[in-house]
Amino acid sequence: MSAKSASTPSAGSGSNDRLLQWLAGIVLTVFGLAMLLPFIWMVLSTFKSESEVLSIPPTLWPNAFTLANVKKLFVSMNFGVYLGNTLSIVVFSFFGMFLNAMAGFGFAKYHFKGSKALFYIVLATMMIPGQVTMIPVYLILNAMHLTNTMIGIVLPGLVGAFGIFLFRQFMVTIPDELLEAGRMEGAGEFRTFLQIVLPISKPILSVQGILTFIAGWNSFLWPLIIANDEKLYTLSVGLSLLKSQSNQNFALQMAGATLMVAPIIVIFIIFQRHIIENYTTSGMK
Repeated sequence: MSAKSASTPSAGSGSNDRLLQWLAGIVLTVFGLAMLLPFIWMVLSTFKSESEVLSIPPTLWPNAFTLANVKKLFVSMNFGVYLGNTLSIVVFSFFGMFLNAMAGFGFAKYHFKGSKALFYIVLATMMIPGQVTMIPVYLILNAMHLTNTMIGIVLPGLVGAFGIFLFRQFMVTIPDELLEAGRMEGAGEFRTFLQIVLPISKPILSVQGILTFIAGWNSFLWPLIIANDEKLYTLSVGLSLLKSQSNQNFALQMAGATLMVAPIIVIFIIFQRHIIENYTTSGMK
């Protein structure tokens, strides 16, 4: 009898826990859908006519799908050029990520005079807001005649203290014995970095690759400052121009916003597991 009385509260508490889990799941689902609704409406509005976007009451699903807004972006609004510039910045950003990895490897595995002090100086630059250094960097590039050029846009962002720090913290954990084994087999330092260090560093490479893509894809302020020619504008700058040029064409603005946001959402959905797992791993290390 005492055994039955002991088991009854346990069964009741278990059912209460399951009920609370179901309630929490339902509440979170409702709030999640409510937060997703504006984004879903924006994406679907890309394929609506302007009259349907302005209709009252608003429609979620298009009555008739049309690609006129997307076509107008690339034919009349120069978004093809903006897309090409943005992809160029992303490609150069990935090259910069490779340079960050090399710098992180140097700080992690090469001990030279002043290495710690130099690394602390690099870390100290993380405390300086980017807006503070924009004017000096602009003046330097202007003296080098690199303003209003693609090189001037991508050069200041090739390397960054945050990326160097992440790579350094991860590469410190790589056993020195692996590097020594590669050197004994006749591999040079650069070959050791390419064939041993980089394959081991895939977790941090995947995380930094996602962050690099997002930063390059969202480039706005610096291209707007350094470039005077519309042929060098990025998608973010083009979207800002679109808002002022087509103030009353909301369907066109929704198409531009979707083109800007959709790739980031897709990449995050695909690689979110890498972001969460590898940041957790880095924190544990």
